[in-house]
Amino acid sequence: MSQPIVTIICLCYNHERFVQEALESVWKQSYPSIQLIIVDDASSDGSVGVIKKLIVNKPDVIFLEQRENQGSCRSFNRALKLAQGELFIDLAADDVLLPERVTTGVDMFQDLGHTYGLQFSDAEIIDENGKHLRYHSGKFPHACIPQGDIYKDLIDRYFICSPTMMFTRKVMEHNQGYDESLAFEDFDLWMRASRDFKFCYSPQVLVKRRVVKTSMSKNQFTKNNSQRWSTLKVCEKIKHLNRTQEEDKALRHRLTYEFLLSLKMIDIKLAFGFLKLWWR
Repeated sequence: MSQPIVTIICLCYNHERFVQEALESVWKQSYPSIQLIIVDDASSDGSVGVIKKLIVNKPDVIFLEQRENQGSCRSFNRALKLAQGELFIDLAADDVLLPERVTTGVDMFQDLGHTYGLQFSDAEIIDENGKHLRYHSGKFPHACIPQGDIYKDLIDRYFICSPTMMFTRKVMEHNQGYDESLAFEDFDLWMRASRDFKFCYSPQVLVKRRVVKTSMSKNQFTKNNSQRWSTLKVCEKIKHLNRTQEEDKALRHRLTYEFLLSLKMIDIKLAFGFLKLWWR
């Protein structure tokens, strides 16, 4: 069976302490057909210097050094235009791929066929020093993870560890890349992709997800946060994507949760936005 090219797009922003480990984890993959594209999104630390030193003897690596900060969605889309792969991994420069990550994903896609568009797995959660904190499956046990057509499940609750995702070119072409109007990409990608493609899950730990104090995920539950407003935009998209009463019920459940969370943060304007969408 042929080995499709897998394009790994590594996005770096002020990850000087971690980018070497992230890139080395790509070069340690057991899978041979990998294209690596690195994008530095105008880091103000020494990230660029570290990257240039690491790739000096690697002419096949594409390095895009941005002079102005573009955000993760726009940066990924820029790299996407240069991608040769049939499969993609969006790698943050503070996360780490385990050696079998790519091989496992490719094998699953080849076994399951073209109706599947996204594969994800368990992950080890580590701190800034690489120390083990927990496993993603500690909160989301393997037995509770749905597979196949999981559109409604994704409306209702989060259970995918974002850094573990591998997705197909068809998903990217169908969705025309990431939505650059959003502050984050994963929830929107899940919803648009799962409407038309099946998802599959591997219980193996294939990625180390690093928790950093300054990361977007650590700071999303704050008042006037752009990620929270992006969540509202994605919920508005879901309203138009829904086809059944059960899917509408799941969206109302999601909106109730987001409304109450916004009230808890005393973000009244955002809470009103979720409430207004609930009534619509």
